[in-house]
Order: sequence, then C-alpha cells, then structure tokens
Amino acid sequence: MQEQIIRTEYSDVMQKSYIDYAMSVIIARALPDVRDGLKPVQRRTLYDMYELGIRWDRPYRKCARIVGDTMGKYHPHGDSSIYEALVVMAQEFKKGLPLVDGHGNFGSIEGDGAAAMRYTEARLQKVTQEAFLGDLDKNIVDFVPNFDETEKEPSVLPVRLPNLLVNGSDGIAVGMATSIPPHNLGEVIDAAKAYLKNPEISTEKLLALMPGPDFPTGGIVVNKDELPAIYETGVGKIKVRGRVAVEKLKGGREQLVITEIPYPMVGANIGKFLNDVASLVESRKAPEITDISNQSSKEGIRIVLELKKGTDTENLKNMLYKKTRLEDTFGVNMLAVADGRPETLGLKQILEYYIEFQYELATRKYRTLLAKEQEKREIQEGLIKACDVIDLIIEILRGSQNIKEAKACLTAGDTGAIRFKSEASRKRASKLRFTERQADAILEMRLYRLIGLEIQALLEENSKTLKNIALYEDILENHASMTKVIVREMDAIKKAYARPRRTSVENAQEIVFEEKKVEEMPVMFLMDRFGYAKTIDLPAYERNKEAADSENKYVFSCMNTGRICVFTDTGKLHTIKVLDLPFGRFRDKGAPIDNFSNYNSSEEQLVGIASMEDIKEKRLLFGTALGMLKVVEGSEFETGKRTVAATKLQEGDTLLCAAVLTGNEQVVLQSKEGFFLRFALSEIPEKKKGALGVRGMRLGEGDELLAVHLYQTGQEKTVAYKEKQLVLNKLKAGTRDTKGVKVRG
Repeated sequence: MQEQIIRTEYSDVMQKSYIDYAMSVIIARALPDVRDGLKPVQRRTLYDMYELGIRWDRPYRKCARIVGDTMGKYHPHGDSSIYEALVVMAQEFKKGLPLVDGHGNFGSIEGDGAAAMRYTEARLQKVTQEAFLGDLDKNIVDFVPNFDETEKEPSVLPVRLPNLLVNGSDGIAVGMATSIPPHNLGEVIDAAKAYLKNPEISTEKLLALMPGPDFPTGGIVVNKDELPAIYETGVGKIKVRGRVAVEKLKGGREQLVITEIPYPMVGANIGKFLNDVASLVESRKAPEITDISNQSSKEGIRIVLELKKGTDTENLKNMLYKKTRLEDTFGVNMLAVADGRPETLGLKQILEYYIEFQYELATRKYRTLLAKEQEKREIQEGLIKACDVIDLIIEILRGSQNIKEAKACLTAGDTGAIRFKSEASRKRASKLRFTERQADAILEMRLYRLIGLEIQALLEENSKTLKNIALYEDILENHASMTKVIVREMDAIKKAYARPRRTSVENAQEIVFEEKKVEEMPVMFLMDRFGYAKTIDLPAYERNKEAADSENKYVFSCMNTGRICVFTDTGKLHTIKVLDLPFGRFRDKGAPIDNFSNYNSSEEQLVGIASMEDIKEKRLLFGTALGMLKVVEGSEFETGKRTVAATKLQEGDTLLCAAVLTGNEQVVLQSKEGFFLRFALSEIPEKKKGALGVRGMRLGEGDELLAVHLYQTGQEKTVAYKEKQLVLNKLKAGTRDTKGVKVRG
C-alpha cells in the first residue's frame, strides 16, 4: 500500500487536540449535568452500587469492591477519583443530602482523610435508591455503551429532586470551574413548585421561598441583599460567618464558643483558624484569650476560647471575624453541563432545566407503563374471550397435531389440518381471530384458570388494567394531569427527606473593629545563625547581654511598632513588622524569619538586617560580588510594602553587603584570590538606590569579591584568613579602584 502523507499546520493540530482534551475534561469529568446534578464519576458509582444490589436495606459492602467494579465497567480513570467521589457523597458535613451510607472512617470535618477503601464499607441511602435510581427499568432514560462497549450505562440518572441545588457542586475543568452552594431540600422543592405554577416568577419571589444557601455546617450568610443578583446571574460572592456564643463561667469570667463554622472552613482550614487565633495571642493583639481548645466531636463543632475577666467579648468577636477565617467568602459560579455544553446558569434557568427533565421522565415512564398495561389488557381480553369458548378451544387443541396448527387456527381460523367432532365446531373455529400474544397466553393457560373464582379475578384484574390505561392516557394527554403527578412526587420526597434549615440568612452590619493601640516601647531584636528571630524587652537583654551577643548573629534595638529591613543577595529588601515577631523570654526559641516576610532562605541569602528607624536616619553601604560599591541615603528605603528592589545589579552579580554606616569607617575589600584593599569610606560616592555604583576594586580574571569589611578608625579589627587572624588596620592603605595587596597565609 502506497504511503500517504497528509500535510497540515502543526498549530491547527495542537489547537484541535487541546480543544478535544478540554471538552473531554469539561463534559466527561469535572462539571455536573444540570438535570441530575451529578458528575460522571458520581453517576457511575451510584449506578454500579445499584447494579451490585448494595441497597439501603441490605448489608454494607467493601468500598474496594465498589471502586473496582466501577473502574472495570464504567470509569477507567483510576481508583482514587472514584473512591474520593464515593467518600464525599457519604460526608454529611459536605453534602446537604448524603447519597451514600458510609460505614467506617470516612474522614472528619477537620480535614482528616478517609481510611483506605479496603477498610471502609458503604451502601446506598434510601433517598438515593428511591429518588435517584428508581424506575430505571421503565426505559425512563437513555442507556449508552461504556468505554469498551461491553456494558450499558445511563447517560443521566432519573433524579426526582433538584440535586444540583440541593447538594451543590465544585470542580475545576480546563479554563473554567464550577462552585455551587448546597441548599435546603424542602425550600428548593417549594421554589420548583412555584416555578412550575408560574414560569414568569421573579428571582426575588423564588428567594422568598428559598432564602439562600443552606450549608451543612450552618453559619450565617450576612449579605442577603446581594443574593438576588447572585442567583439571577449565577455568579457572585456569598459572605458566611461562623456562629459564636458567649458562655458565663464561675467568678464572672466568660468564654467564646464557636458552634458553627463557615462552609469554606471545612477541612484543614479549621486547623489554620486555630493557628491564626494562637498567632493573635502571641502577637499580643488578643491578649484577652487565655486558652484555646477544640472540643469538637461527632455531635458537632465546639471550639472554646477562654477569656480574661472583664473582656469586651463583642469587640473580640469582631476581631475574630476580621482577622481570621471565621468570616469567609464562598465564591459562586453556577456552571453546569446543559444540552451538552457548559453554561453558567441562574436560579430560574436551573429550575427550568429541572422541570423540563421531570416532564421528560414522566412522559417516558408513563408511556412505558401504558404500553405494559395495553399488553396486559390484550392478554386479559383474550383469556376472557377464551373462557367463553373454552370447549371449542379444547376441541381445537385435541384435534391438532402440533402447537403451530393450533396457533394458526386460533389466530387466523385455519382449520384445515385439525380434526373436529362436528362440522359446526369447524365453522365456529374458522371465525376465531385471536392476536399472536393472546394465542400464546391461551396455549400457556393452566386449567385452574377455568375455576369460577379465577375467572372473576381475571375480570377484576382487567377492570383495574382498564382504569390504569385511562389514568396513564390522561397523564400523557393532559399537561395539568402530568403536572399534578410531578408535584405529588416532589411533595412525597419533601415529606420524607426534608430537614430544618441550618444556615440563617440576614443582612448583618459590616464588622467594625477598633484595634487597640499597642503601647510603644523599645525592644531588642535577636536572630541566631539558623534564622530564628524574636524580640525581648530591654531589661531581659541587659540581664543576658553576654549570652545574647555571643549566641546571636544579629542583635540591635528597635521600637515594637517599627519595621525590620532584610536585605538579600538578589538585591531585594523585605520588610517585617516587629509586632509580627514572637515576643517573649530570652530562652524562647523564636521562629524562622521566613515566616514573617516574602524572604525565602532556600532561594536567597541574607546579607544585611537592621531596623527601619535606624536606617532612615543614616546611610547604607552596598557592595556586590563583581566589586561595585555605592553609599545610599537610608531615607530611600522607607516603604510600607513587604518587598521592594533595594539596589540595581548587573547580570550575574549578587549583593554581598548592605551595612548601616556611622560615617567614620574604613573599608576593606577581600577577593577570593586573596587580594585585600583598604581605603577610606569617603572615596565611595553617594548614589541613588537605582544606580549600579562605582568599581571598588580591580579584580583579576575569574576573581570576585568575597567580603566587604568595615571598621571604625582607631579601632583594631581582625578577620580569620587561612587559619590565622589578619589585622585589617595593618594592611597598607590604598585607593579605590586599585588591585590591592596579595596576602599570603
């Protein structure tokens, strides 16, 4: 076969491939279907449990069995995604209406993961079986081939409740994400019924029935007036606060008890909240808190903050809302797959798709039921008719050589091959015209059906069938009748599974928190050679002066309301609020200085550190590895930003020195090749921080500066060099921009 080369633009191939991949992720993985509110992995897991017979009233089965069966039959994308979906559907603190009944460790609200799938067990919830998987045998939804076309799976589950709103959804696709909050089942059904009666109803009237989200964790939605716009467009931000109670203790003391948390706090953010409160205490912003304890259990959330006597609890509550995640934002983006494509939907549009889907389900269900009843009627009428001529039918059967001859006589009056007792019987038999289905039923009929009571039961059954046919035809032909059926089903679900609202919705005032003014006082900054920093008061430093100076790399005084400046070899200046640093006793370890700024010790080296108050009144000397020097006024570094550029560097250059000057220093430059150059500080010109500076030392090829030493005129300064002490004062004085002298060890 001759090779055929197809020439095409590479960018076109990449674009098409990426679009195909993106749409696959969007449609088949990350986003829920607006009709059943389920992602494909959730739908396949529930259907597989239904197929395995793991019903709500039967024993639990190992999750590993469910995951393996689902992966092998329907979802070949890895076991972790299936098990994660199964776990989330069983977690009451994430789903407004859990769909799976989990048995074992399915994780906790504090972010603990579920046990491995080989240990946990699960089964369907009753509501899932009744409202999600019921009527699958009535051709109610389309079934499509699975990934290898060996099985059939439903394209959508016949869900009877607005699951997209009740359980919400979250997922990240390619270039888009969905985030839909959970709502109260009873309220959503009321809103759906209101929309069913009046499709022109406004979003505001729907929100009167369904006030807003109902999170499993409770809490308080505080921006009620913004909800109509959010539910109209499907996009917005919902502000949620935790619920805090004040409990009285003996001795006039009080404690704050957090009983409900914002929904976004579920998981690891509870631990972060506790750390944030501890940080407020450590930084002396919340000194009223004497103890923090997490007493949460299966019964619910209970985080207790014990307070000092006379604490202003209202102000402290406001501070917690302002400074921690006790007030958080839930970003709403109601994106779902509608008619095969992703679409951002408002509340009315979601209800519209839900109602349309319910009519479609009802139509298909009652068409199937009608067809079955009509089939039953046909058979029943045949049997009733057969009872009237049973003697003739027995004569036909006795005179036939085989079933084929008997059936031909019953359906078409073909009497040629049958022996009759009389010609009259033959004539009567030739007039028989039973249908194929009726003939089969007659031939399979047992003799006990000829008993009088059985015939009466058959007549009653036929009467019931005729009533059902009339009912189903009425439902299918009259829109009002079908609407009544849909409403009746919704009411039954509401009655069986609705629960009281947990989240309250209100218009709360913006938090006003007046931060107490910190009493200004001088403190000592200490940082050891490992980068652990802290502040202590002056009396503690004076008592431990010798140990503090010998054990720490940086020791200087500053104001507790000021800032610390950290200069790095990349030419950046990182600032830290002194109040953010741990304040305590001399022997306290402190905390890594990386924790309080954008400085990252694994990516950049610290070359200088000082207080902002000290810097702005003095000048700084900058020296780089390529030998560039300059003096800069400290006032240029006054900034409120966390990170700024401190100096300009040539390509391939790094900052070696950023030292605060007193004005009477001598400068000694040391190169890697052992050259030393001593000269007066006055030879270095003053420049702006954005300048490169001037050359301080002529460096040989491959050489670079190793250190910049400063010492006061008249004071002896020694440095370690080749295992000996080198006295810098004894070096021959030179001038800037010379090679210096070679010092041999």
